[in-house]
Amino acid sequence: MQVTWSQISLFLCLLSCASSLGTRYTPDWASLDARPLPEWYDEVKFGIFVHWGVFSVPAFGSEWFWWYWKIALKPEYILFMVKNYPPGFSYTDFAPDFHAQFFDPDEWADIFEASGAKYVVLTSKHHEGFTNWGSPTSWNWNSVDNGPHRDLVGDLGAAIRKRSLHYGLYHSLYEWFNPIYLSDKQSGFKTQEFVEKKAMPELYDLVNRYKPDLIWSDGDWEAPDTYWNSTGFLAWLYNDSPVKDVVVTNDRWGLGCYCKHGGYYNCADKFTPGELPNHKWEKCQSVDTISWGYRRNMKLSELMDLPSIIKDMVYVVALGGNYLLNVGPTSDGMIAPLFEERLRGIGAWLKVNGEAIYATKPWRVQAENATVPVWYTSKSSTVYAIFTSNPMQNSFKLLTPKTSYNTVVTLLGNPEPLKWAPLQTTGLIVLLPDLPFTPADAWTLKLDEVA
Repeated sequence: MQVTWSQISLFLCLLSCASSLGTRYTPDWASLDARPLPEWYDEVKFGIFVHWGVFSVPAFGSEWFWWYWKIALKPEYILFMVKNYPPGFSYTDFAPDFHAQFFDPDEWADIFEASGAKYVVLTSKHHEGFTNWGSPTSWNWNSVDNGPHRDLVGDLGAAIRKRSLHYGLYHSLYEWFNPIYLSDKQSGFKTQEFVEKKAMPELYDLVNRYKPDLIWSDGDWEAPDTYWNSTGFLAWLYNDSPVKDVVVTNDRWGLGCYCKHGGYYNCADKFTPGELPNHKWEKCQSVDTISWGYRRNMKLSELMDLPSIIKDMVYVVALGGNYLLNVGPTSDGMIAPLFEERLRGIGAWLKVNGEAIYATKPWRVQAENATVPVWYTSKSSTVYAIFTSNPMQNSFKLLTPKTSYNTVVTLLGNPEPLKWAPLQTTGLIVLLPDLPFTPADAWTLKLDEVA
């Protein structure tokens, strides 16, 4: 029997369709954890986290202000309220002062783009329950009905996407003082009224309305994933949602899930592994080392300086992670000049050294300490050696790379090949030029054709 090309094409098409249908995920972790992570996430490496909400109005201590004031009963929070607000003033009374009157989403997006970040994650709702969009399940406790009287999630998303950046949304599953949630909690999470009426409707609404490339889940730790119906939501997200092919998720989907289930792993806040993890991960870090939300009482000594940020980012990328750096805007919608200065400084460094960060892979050795500490990243047969302190000498040893006759060494930002000589078995010694000044205190050697 003779087979025609059209019959072969039809067979391949049917095979492709069958394969596509076979990739549907079932609502269980074995299936969901097997989903490949969309490639864009590993390639972008660096993102900006934005914590913004009613907590930005008192702007004191932490974005956990309400909890520390009313549940933890921290004396400094109680004293702050006694000194500055009348008796009977409640946390919800802060919302009308969340004006965001200077919020210019295009200005924010310009700053984020200038930082070299490739994705932005905004808090759509923190643990206080206030939503930064007009959530139909958060009547009068949202940014359209109260405070700014505008759709903050939508406005920022439009500006971010005009610059071809990826847009992600942080969403807290639980709410500290929501009476429906507290009732479920009182039942030992045997009832799921909060999940059915609030948490899940909001997540579906966010995805269908704003089509985020990333969902950064949080506030999950008091109840198991079976209470949150996390696997059901994720199965829909990966199979049938409008972002099913591109969306990335983290690992905070219920008690015991983090560092175990989900898309990439956040593990704990500011997760700092000591060796190369075997799963894609992300470190979330804040320029303000004390708080994620804006604080009026922050001090310069409590902020990360530019060299500290670059050193942290380089370590994270060398160990295969993404770096999500947080800034907390003011309640009137401004990004503090010190935060902006840090972000633009990162961007200036990445303009020169970005090829050693973006779309790289961990090398066979992630770090060494010869002349000065060095972190390695790689692309194919190119290896990047990033050093975050000035060796203060012209000779520079690298002990790990295996050179060949074709090896070429350059300093990023300077196209001239550098002189080098092999060491006895592996490694090389490089003759460095005078290093150009950079406020980041970090430089990169590019090594082509090494093993």
